[in-house]
Amino acid sequence: MIHSPILPKSAQAACAVLAVLVLLAVCGGCNGVFFQPNDRFYYHPHQFGLSHQELRFQSADGTRLHGWFLPAVGPSKATIIFFHGNAANISNHIYAVRWLPRAGYDVLLFDYRGYGQSEGEPDRPGAISDGAAAIGLARRMAGGDSHPLIVYGQSLGGALAVNALAEAGTEGVRALILESTFASYQEAARLIMDGAWITWPFQYPFAYLFFTDDQSPLDAMQAIAGVPALVIHREGDRTVPFAAGQALFDALPNPDKTFWAVPGGGHIVTFAQPGAWRAKLTAWIGQRLSQVTPEGATRP
Repeated sequence: MIHSPILPKSAQAACAVLAVLVLLAVCGGCNGVFFQPNDRFYYHPHQFGLSHQELRFQSADGTRLHGWFLPAVGPSKATIIFFHGNAANISNHIYAVRWLPRAGYDVLLFDYRGYGQSEGEPDRPGAISDGAAAIGLARRMAGGDSHPLIVYGQSLGGALAVNALAEAGTEGVRALILESTFASYQEAARLIMDGAWITWPFQYPFAYLFFTDDQSPLDAMQAIAGVPALVIHREGDRTVPFAAGQALFDALPNPDKTFWAVPGGGHIVTFAQPGAWRAKLTAWIGQRLSQVTPEGATRP
């Protein structure tokens, strides 16, 4: 009897990841890898003691979108437009921003097309247009430039936010926050494959043959150069490797830019629980809102 070789569990897992990535890339381009929506309901704002307003608005092509507006508890310091990551929908991602209303910030979070209650099918150009529409909505709700806006993107949402901000214009936007994100779709795919020995040999052909960098953050950086930017990345992030965050920071042309290298692993979890990082973030935002001259860029 001939027996097939049994791979260690780590190798089996890496093979499975490679097979899924190849299948998704061949069948659906980069969409199946970077966009993973669902319409499952996870949390309602009232579960966190938050009031909210249901938002229904349209993207540039008429696609109907859904979002929530979470008003600040007390006087509002600014409105934060939140671009969530690649999976689930806002009822899941509200967990990441549930603390901001009590810190004095209005929060507008929305779903890209194909996510949650938003119509359509997800793709990169559409999601960018959806983000631009959300920024426009926040601007109208704020009543113009008198009430400051902050754009905050996590993971894929950060990549979309850069382009959406370039499309919508930077008027009234006082800060851009990019957490656990990347500058290049191709490079992000390559770095993910670089992390496992079984996928390492395929990182360049896979990333550069199956993925495009159309509408990557690199294409839009000059348009957002006047906005103060904060890049946050955990050193042990295995979903979007730390090197991707470093590359994003280095590529930003913004004179006022700051990098926080956060110890520990995990992805988009820096502000998940109360602690010093939340206070540090609100202090950084407060500096930009008060137009205090920054001390300078902080590099990893």
